[in-house]
Amino acid sequence: KNLFFSGLTAMEKKLAEYKCNTNEAIQLKLVRFPEDLEDENTTFNPEYSHQVFGDDEVAFGYKGLKILLYYIAGNLSTLFRIEYTSKVNEKFDCVEADDVESKIREIIPPGFCTNTDDFVSLLEKEVNFKPFGMLLHTYSIHNEEAGEDIAYQIYKADMTCPGFREYHERLQTFLMWFIETASFIDVDDERWNYFLVFEKYNKDGATLFATVGYMTVYNYYVYPDKTRPRVSQMLILPPFQGEGHGAQLLETVHRYYMSSPTVLDITAEDPSENYVKLRDFVLVKLCQDLLCFSPVKLMQGFSQEMVTEAQQKLKINKQHTRRVYEILRLRATNMGDAEQSRSYRLDVKRRLIGPYKKKQRELAKMRRCLRPEEMTNQLNQIDLNLQREQLEESFQQLVSDYRRVLERLAQA
Repeated sequence: KNLFFSGLTAMEKKLAEYKCNTNEAIQLKLVRFPEDLEDENTTFNPEYSHQVFGDDEVAFGYKGLKILLYYIAGNLSTLFRIEYTSKVNEKFDCVEADDVESKIREIIPPGFCTNTDDFVSLLEKEVNFKPFGMLLHTYSIHNEEAGEDIAYQIYKADMTCPGFREYHERLQTFLMWFIETASFIDVDDERWNYFLVFEKYNKDGATLFATVGYMTVYNYYVYPDKTRPRVSQMLILPPFQGEGHGAQLLETVHRYYMSSPTVLDITAEDPSENYVKLRDFVLVKLCQDLLCFSPVKLMQGFSQEMVTEAQQKLKINKQHTRRVYEILRLRATNMGDAEQSRSYRLDVKRRLIGPYKKKQRELAKMRRCLRPEEMTNQLNQIDLNLQREQLEESFQQLVSDYRRVLERLAQA
């Protein structure tokens, strides 16, 4: 009996060596030059792989597993290869290795290369790749490393652009690795808009384009004759993150819809914390020069005028306008002045207490129809002191978020 167990642990130990973390195993690249293939500095890894490999993000059955997914920088033609130093064998180890290849094939479109030579010969044709759709905005960012300004362009595309459908299929695979709850969209629905960011770069005297990131927006119909665009997905690819492209993209999208009389306002689907920070910055930047946000008016409190002007001129909805007001009012408030800071704190907390008040109204309703012993349990959940603490905590957190937005604004 003991022999059996010690045998098992040896076996377990052996099998444990055949587990690989898929976030490390997957190696992504955006390739511009043949030498990028060998350059480790151009490799990046997923933040997530649970949608493909399960919650523990592990592939079983391999040692030294490498899942190579290399993309040509512009049109995203793909090289997909799997390498490993050893693999469990069904005959000897009595276990089967995970079918890594079919899992990856489920999310990447067919038509990829499996060997480097084919990939490099596609790379030579990349000079023919041009961005899809209509140019909306051009901007440049100074690059310290290169010691020069690099030019970027934002385009609006749709499925009628030749080749765009196939390109989008390759592009959206990145969502799986960088957005925690990513899903692919129904591209046959014509109400989707696609906004793409490209970098212009030089190669042997020619100008080429590299994919930087993109956003998808769905146009909801609002009765009787309006639409409400809703941002669905937004991704700036990791090599380009932290350079300000997200803000350029979101501002460009707002400006695009601002010119449309049928658009009510712009919303977002289930926004992440990072997206909310980005949106705060962009919306405050757009709003700060509106007359309704002058320091005098900010000190008089949140008004219907702000809601109307932000919606009509900038397509910003009421909820987001309220945040913009709070951020701009913070900037106009001397927090060292007891009276001003008290007034600001009360104003923000009055908004924050809304959900609590709603909860208390619901409790009052329950009180009327529940027996006393059932009530005590419900009441315990909302202790007033706890409520005050939570409120203060929420307030402090907001103010620190708002300060970061204002710092970024001061540098912009």
